Amino acid sequence: MKNFSIVLFLFLFSLGFSQSQLEVLSASDRAPISNAKVSCNNKILGFTNTNGIINFNSKCKKVNVSAVGFYDNEVLVDKKMDLLLTKVDANVKDIEAVVLTDKSDPRALKILDEVNARYKQNSPESLDSYSYRSYDKISLDIDKDSLSTYRNFVTKRSDSLKNLPENNLSKKKKKDSLDNSQFVNLIKDSKFFLWERVQEHLYSQKYGEKINVLDNRVSGLNDPIYELMTLRSNRLKIPKEIRKENRDLYRFFLTDSIEIDGRENYVIRFRQINFKEAKMKRKYNGYLYVDKASYALKKIESNSKIKSDGSITSTWIPFDNKWFLKKESLKLKAGNIAFKENSEKNESDKKEKKFGNYIYVNSDYFDFKTPIEVKAKEFTGYTMAVEKADGTSLSKYRTEPLTKREKETYVKIDSVGKKYNIDQKVGVFTNLLKGKLRLGKIDIDAAKVIGYNQYEGLRLGLGVKLNEKFNPYISPDGYAAFGFKDQTWKYGLGVDIKTTLKKNSFFRAEYHNDVQNAGKFNENQWNFKMKLMNAGVNLHNDNYYHFEGFKVAYENDISNGITLNVSAKKDKEEAKFPYSFRNLGNKFDNFSTMITLKFSTNSKNIMTPSGKYTYEQNYPELYLNYEQSFKTFGGDLQYSRFDALFIDTFKSNLGVTGVRLFGGMSSSDAPIWHQFQMNGLGPKEITGLFSHFNLTSYLGFATMEGGKYYSNKFLGYYFTHRIPWYFKSFGKNISSFDVVYRGTIGNMNNPEYHQFNFKPLDHLYQEVGLEWNNFFATQFNLGLFYRIGYYQTSVFNENFAIQLKLKALGF
Repeated sequence: MKNFSIVLFLFLFSLGFSQSQLEVLSASDRAPISNAKVSCNNKILGFTNTNGIINFNSKCKKVNVSAVGFYDNEVLVDKKMDLLLTKVDANVKDIEAVVLTDKSDPRALKILDEVNARYKQNSPESLDSYSYRSYDKISLDIDKDSLSTYRNFVTKRSDSLKNLPENNLSKKKKKDSLDNSQFVNLIKDSKFFLWERVQEHLYSQKYGEKINVLDNRVSGLNDPIYELMTLRSNRLKIPKEIRKENRDLYRFFLTDSIEIDGRENYVIRFRQINFKEAKMKRKYNGYLYVDKASYALKKIESNSKIKSDGSITSTWIPFDNKWFLKKESLKLKAGNIAFKENSEKNESDKKEKKFGNYIYVNSDYFDFKTPIEVKAKEFTGYTMAVEKADGTSLSKYRTEPLTKREKETYVKIDSVGKKYNIDQKVGVFTNLLKGKLRLGKIDIDAAKVIGYNQYEGLRLGLGVKLNEKFNPYISPDGYAAFGFKDQTWKYGLGVDIKTTLKKNSFFRAEYHNDVQNAGKFNENQWNFKMKLMNAGVNLHNDNYYHFEGFKVAYENDISNGITLNVSAKKDKEEAKFPYSFRNLGNKFDNFSTMITLKFSTNSKNIMTPSGKYTYEQNYPELYLNYEQSFKTFGGDLQYSRFDALFIDTFKSNLGVTGVRLFGGMSSSDAPIWHQFQMNGLGPKEITGLFSHFNLTSYLGFATMEGGKYYSNKFLGYYFTHRIPWYFKSFGKNISSFDVVYRGTIGNMNNPEYHQFNFKPLDHLYQEVGLEWNNFFATQFNLGLFYRIGYYQTSVFNENFAIQLKLKALGF
């Protein structure tokens, strides 16, 4: 039981040789299919009887099922299985030639083009205003068809445990057996996990979207999981199966038409492109139902490559001439849970019992109203707000009562959650999404644990912050780090004081003693993913300066999508590389103020006890920073510095294009570290193949030498385009290619002010690249880049670079 919280989400996948039972039914009327052939690796295991049932023994992970008049299908081998076969439709005969050539039916594509073209027109968001409510229920449980078999197993196992001689077991084995027995009995009448959520959805063309969580409850937890509350669906999105940028991931075939709720619908079957074997050409992943009159999407039935792995169904209904999502249901295979039988046999000789587990999701949408009375105060704050999260009012909104098994889940899993402190364990996982490791009242900053640059070498550190469990309003923090190359400690202390718990609004004071690369582009208000992607920008740059001083700041979210931060700091600054500014040396006192603005009006946020959480980062986004230095409070410098970053993505028939535009200006009367380094990622000298290699950077250039180019004003751009061509690499993995084009240009006024070895970037620097996404079916993207234009040399070796990028970092 001590590992219950892990078992709650992860299950053991194991192989065994045991008898399995398969029931084969017709998908149209669930009638038994007799004489269906079951085979594995071209070896026939048997045929179904008149009841459509076959019992067989096999070590195969999956078996193939075929019957006359039906399409073949596969099923994962388990203790008990059922499989639906689809009849070969006479109306499909005329498209068989198209299917065998592995091309979509042009008629189906034409219909889907019309669906996409009219999607906004058919969407509820084309209305002036609307409201509705939703009820979601998510559970994790043993396959429903295996419950009776599981209960029989539990009874026999318990009897076996009682009869087992105690002297044959050590204390540890006796405890483990008892814990396992308790766990086995726990899920006999209870699910592993149950979560319910009720929401109110409001929309106004003037004020946008607002979601109020009316109530929420998670089994085993006292504290709500705000990150889980933000789980989204197809509610306001074009389903991935029909998006134009995903067109080449599927093959579509118009088969027939059907009447649903008195309206005629086209029926389009589809399958994924990773059905490569010839025998699988006629298999389908699911169906699309398109309303003939409006070309609105009526229904999607989407199955996994192997149907028993899972399926999802989404259904829309017309309301006031718009199409609202009415119901969604999902069943997803979550592995197997395996138990060893208790006996006097050796551990290696014990048989294992396996039971399939599934995630079940059911969502209902109701109480549609349009138009509604729009009040500005109802849309204030973040996109999502939580009114209640104790589960006391859920009974008012449930679309069907809880089953006995579901009621027992709250009773039993709640007791287990309290005993084993699952709240804390779940908190550890959810905070990792924000780059933090939570240990009780302390949050550890993952970004400060390890780093590397040319000046410090390997940098190890520890950053801690007291979270809301210490105090909801006051949050002290501190960090320390050591560089193994410069043999120097760096450290800092600070405190945040919140002014309210309803939104992001706080004062901050801090002391710092650290180093930083000269000319760093501001990363203020960047999220953890953006900072992590940009962490490799200084792998080959050793131009660093030291700063020590104090800073005070105030940050406030003016609205859901606009954040303001104002600050003032007083520092002692010193170059840690050979440098002199205007023959005045390399040490200065500096007093400056800064204003930072972030515009992310399409992103969606929720306020949690630990702070604002952005659960959906949507573009465009704009980041602005303006810094002003004064010769006051003992300051030696007076300069102005401004920088900006704009991010957006565009979709077209040619694919998805991502854009980053960035630039900055600084007055020339400032040391080099307050100018702009052009983010070169390459080494100063090419010494071998490894010197061509670098990690991706949010604003960096793979072929540019690090720490070589500086400007006091510059512009840069980054374009990436996903080619809409997908191919199978290994297993079920699908790969694609991105074309990347980067460029930057700048200039340095009064370069004679800076006595050190650098060059201004006064011509356009360009590089092009090709990124292989899911390189060899890994979680990495591999990029090959080449320098072109003015800075290209005649030596190929000097223009070439290889770049690695973690796929999860995205655009």
